[in-house]
Formats: sequence, C-alpha cells, structure tokens
Amino acid sequence: MEKTHTVYSTKTKIIRGFLTLFLVVVAFFTLYPLVYIVLGSFKANAELLKGGTRLLPETFILDNYKEAWEKANFARYTLNSVIISVGVMVVTLVATSMAGYVFARKNFRGKELLYSLFVAFMFVNVGSVTLRPLFELAVKVKMNTSLISVILISAGTGQATYIFLVRGFMNTISRELDDAAKIDGCTFFQIYYKIILPLLKPILATICLLSFRTGWNEYIMPLVFTMSNEKMRPLTVGVTMLKNSGDGTAAWNLMFAGATISIIPIVLIYMFTSKQFMNGMTAGAVKG
Repeated sequence: MEKTHTVYSTKTKIIRGFLTLFLVVVAFFTLYPLVYIVLGSFKANAELLKGGTRLLPETFILDNYKEAWEKANFARYTLNSVIISVGVMVVTLVATSMAGYVFARKNFRGKELLYSLFVAFMFVNVGSVTLRPLFELAVKVKMNTSLISVILISAGTGQATYIFLVRGFMNTISRELDDAAKIDGCTFFQIYYKIILPLLKPILATICLLSFRTGWNEYIMPLVFTMSNEKMRPLTVGVTMLKNSGDGTAAWNLMFAGATISIIPIVLIYMFTSKQFMNGMTAGAVKG
C-alpha cells in the first residue's frame, strides 16, 4: 500500500510538472509579442529596422508617444473606438439576452433546429468573405457613411456563442420563478426584464467584456467602411496608418507606440473584471 501511494505521488508530480512547463511555454509565446511591442515603442526607428533579438532599447525615447498621438489624431480615433465598442456591447447584450431567454423558456416550432444552427455557427468563421456583400448592402440602404453599420455588423460576431452561454445560464434558474410571476399577472416579456434579467448579471458581465473587446479590436471592416472618411476611423485603423508616416521608411517606432496606447484600455478592463469574467464563463458554459 505504501509503495502504491509513493508511485501515485510521483506520477502526479510528473504530470503537474509537464502541465506547469506547458503553461509557461504558452504564457511566453502569448506575452512575448506584447512585451516586444511595448519595449519597441521606446526605441528609435533605426534600431527597430536593424532587427536583432535585443528587447531593451539602447535609449528610451518618450517622444515616440507624443509624435504618435499627434500624427494619428488619437483623441478623435479613441472616441470613435469607444462609440463602436459601447454600441456593439449594448446591441449584443440586448439581442443575446432576449434570444437566450426565448430559447430557454419559450416553446415554438423549429426551436431545436434553429438553436442547433446557432450552435453550429459557433464553429464557422467566414471572416472577410462576407465583407463585400455587407458593404454593398450598407451602400444600398445608405448606412455606409456612419458608424452604425460597423456597430450592427460587428455585433453579429459571436452571437451564437453568447446565446449558447445565456441559454446555459438560464437553465440553472428555477422555472418556479416564472410560474410565480405569471400568477402575479406578468407577461412573457415582463418576466424577462423584471425577474430574469437581474439574475443574468454574471453571464451578461462576461458577454459585456467579450463584445466590448470585439468592437475595440475590429480592424478590417472599419478600414473598409471608413476609407472615404478619415474622421470615422477607430484606433485600430489609425494605428496602422502610423506605419506610413515615416520619411520614406516604415515608422515602426510610432506604430508600436500607437499600438501600446490602444491596448492600455482593454488590458485595464481585463485586470479589473477578470474575476467576473471567469465566474460568468464557468456559470454559462459548465452549468448549462
């Protein structure tokens, strides 16, 4: 018995050692590009163009940030990014919370088939294939000159996943609450916003964070929709434009400085909401 216990402990330590090593490797490859960009933002452009494996700059140049802020019109682009991100977040929260509630509580013909299609699309990513027809549609309905079209299209990204999470969380809420509300005279919609919606706060906090990130990081679509209107560009598009602001060479130092500025808000949001994010993901995915 004692020998078996010792062997089991050794196997456990080996497995944990391999898992730790694996996580360290994953963390390294995840954090290295971020560290490279942040430290590169303090380097001279000539130093970046030389290449090499040195991370620390020879001389820390703070003027890169000042120049990037002025050349990229960061104040305007930041406002545009906030408008897009908040708009995507609000539309996503309203649509997915309602859809998840209906799929969990309402019985109608074709419900399971429709839900299966939603779940199937969780694993399908058509990417930029739909960009041209979406743009042509926006032109026909005369919505290509505002950020509304960008918000509505971006809000559709990840809808299937969010509905899956909301429905999974809804299944953990007792139906007796619905029955009690019906006895008090509440309609189906009143049950949603008076009873169910307050109980969905953990999973909605997760969806809030993910959808805000989607809107903040969106690049290809805003680039296409704002080609003819520079004032509509979000930060992601404005940062890439910094690359061409050098004197005949790619201004990587300014682009890195701009990228560092643009990732600060989303990193801070993750830092302060990581606990709620993990709780919501666990509740929606595991319990459901």
